Amino acid sequence: MTRQQPAQYAVIGNPVEHSRSPAIHAAFAAQTGQAIEYGLLPAAADAFAATAWDFFDDGGHGLNVTQPFKQEAAVFADSVSDRARAADAVNTLALQPDGRLHGDNTDGIGLVRDLADNFGLALAGRRVLILGAGGAVRGIIGPLLAAGPAKLHIANRTPAKAQAIAALFGDQDAIATCALADVGAHGPFDLVINAISAGLQGKMPDLPAALIADRGAAYDLIYAAAPTPFLRWAAAQGIERRRDGFGMLVEQAAESFHIWRGVRPDTAPVMAQLRPA
Repeated sequence: MTRQQPAQYAVIGNPVEHSRSPAIHAAFAAQTGQAIEYGLLPAAADAFAATAWDFFDDGGHGLNVTQPFKQEAAVFADSVSDRARAADAVNTLALQPDGRLHGDNTDGIGLVRDLADNFGLALAGRRVLILGAGGAVRGIIGPLLAAGPAKLHIANRTPAKAQAIAALFGDQDAIATCALADVGAHGPFDLVINAISAGLQGKMPDLPAALIADRGAAYDLIYAAAPTPFLRWAAAQGIERRRDGFGMLVEQAAESFHIWRGVRPDTAPVMAQLRPA
């Protein structure tokens, strides 16, 4: 009997060399008994479509898409999910039985599941602030709104960028935007999510000390072994509930895995296994 070849998956981006996705999906496959191989697929800045087509022409089954290609992937896909359409960004491409490519965005649901299931934070009725209006924010707004916060604020150095993201979601009374310099006038917040890419050794912009409410929480979309600049700032303000984005990374990967394989892995042991030391 001929042994079936593992289905091929990969993460495409520029750069992708330090992606944890291969290790995460290998752990999912081992846990669920799925025969897959998952690799890295670097693409030149102007060669996303060509690189992706070559992958699928060679028998690939699915791609995760990371920066800077998520918006291009939304155009590249033959069809997209409602959440990908709302975000105008795709991070998961899945080959369909008819040969068409379907695009989805699992970033937001990954964040919400990490907040609710792993961090123990219910969003319903909470005042939530997102710092920054970069590409990562597009994918998280829809699922955050669906979780029912009392108000969702987006603060950015350039308010027009925050307003442009809010406009993607139509006339949403639950969304407000402001300049980063004015954010203190709208607080305090029950949850502050940092989407400003300050880097692990970088410096966060000046934030008001009372930005996070008593018993509030701080969440950074990036992750590392050491606390990020934002989480160090939150600790200095006495905020005890702090979490980085590693759980979001694993949860969004689990959603992609479910889209591709029809099986939902258990994320808790994978987080424990692969968490940066």
